[in-house]
Amino acid sequence: MALNRYRRDVLVADALCAGAAALLAILLRFDGEAPGRWSWVPIVLPLIWIGIAGLDRVYERRFLGAGTEEFQRVLRSGVVLFATIAVTSYLSRSNVSRSVVIFAVPVTVCGALAVRKVLRIRLHHARAAGIGLERTIVLGDAEGAVELVHLLRNTTYRGMVPVGVCLATSPVTPSDVDGVPVMGGPDDVLAAVDATGAHVVAVVSHPDLWGHPLRELAWELEDRDVELVVSPGIVEVAGPRLSIRPLAGLSLLHLEQPTADGGDLLLKAAFDRLLGTAILLALSPLLIGLALAVRLTSPGPAFFRQTRVGVGGREFSIYKFRSMVTDAERRLTDLSAADDGNGVLFKMRADPRVTPLGSVLRRYSLDELPQLINVAKGDMSLVGPRPPLPSEVAGYSSDAVRRLRVRPGMTGLWQVSGRSDLSWEQSLLLDLRYVDNWSMTLDLSILWRTVRAVVKGQGAY
Repeated sequence: MALNRYRRDVLVADALCAGAAALLAILLRFDGEAPGRWSWVPIVLPLIWIGIAGLDRVYERRFLGAGTEEFQRVLRSGVVLFATIAVTSYLSRSNVSRSVVIFAVPVTVCGALAVRKVLRIRLHHARAAGIGLERTIVLGDAEGAVELVHLLRNTTYRGMVPVGVCLATSPVTPSDVDGVPVMGGPDDVLAAVDATGAHVVAVVSHPDLWGHPLRELAWELEDRDVELVVSPGIVEVAGPRLSIRPLAGLSLLHLEQPTADGGDLLLKAAFDRLLGTAILLALSPLLIGLALAVRLTSPGPAFFRQTRVGVGGREFSIYKFRSMVTDAERRLTDLSAADDGNGVLFKMRADPRVTPLGSVLRRYSLDELPQLINVAKGDMSLVGPRPPLPSEVAGYSSDAVRRLRVRPGMTGLWQVSGRSDLSWEQSLLLDLRYVDNWSMTLDLSILWRTVRAVVKGQGAY
């Protein structure tokens, strides 16, 4: 299967990255002539690195090929590797060159992350072509089965494809669920597995299948070398927040509190302001050039200011390059019938108010670069929910108010998942998912995906 090849390639790549990093560090440290006493390092470091990563379960199937958990574990293993070398060197009083360690460990980790990114792209392409997918039987009630079948079909990069559905008893049993054949009820799961050669059984929203019946099903599937996965029924919550807490023979599902508060929030704020200020200074020649271009190509100011709502409901002025004519707000009522937006925000694919230069700025999100000023001031983050208008917040439901728990961002899950093509409900779900599952690894992943989305100009108008 494609995932087995991915795991094999990752193991080989980790060993090569660690060995190459150690050899390069030694050559740089000793001007290209490595002394003999260091010859063991490029051999031993890969073994130590793979061992530490393996102890942190980096190579387990459930963490490979999808999500940010794999990358988080690699970073954590890198910290452990550095600490292990430092402590061992101190306790054994060995003469380990600090420059070698400081160079080799970060290069090993960065190399491992880069290789995983390349291999993951290859894995996702293979899965999109139908290669290496795990055939999955979905077991549950009709509503939950429809939702899971639709999800699996639209996220083939995760490696699961529905091949059959077993539905809980209902007055009317359909012949298929979203094109996937219904193969009976809960008692027919094993027959469905045998008939389809399934690799996984996914149980979702089934009130009758729990406790001992679920345990018996797991035993039967174990004999067939088939995996069992169970949906906890808690939507939009990432895996790192879920854990099992044993209690008097029971296994309770523990839901961790969201991390976007306290010290974690201070870390995010410091990261945003430092990196935002650095990017602002680095791009200042480009910003000056774009500001001049806006002024010279259409009458009016270079910048557009608008009131938005930030963390905790506090209002602030957001900065953008002006991409429309100066009387755009006045002409809005005349264009309301041509709204292509999501029902809350006005969007128009061929908006006559947009200037020729403005259309280019919008397509590649260059009009949003002045928001780096907001990031440097602390009004916004690099990554976060979309900054809403006060009129939007006035109509927020209790769910939507959770978007205001963190600072709004220049980019976010909404930016890398469709941008202007998303409905209001989809945008809200993505923002809530971000608020509930924030992590620094997620932020870095979104920043990387944003670069690709902006370069391609997808979903922006």
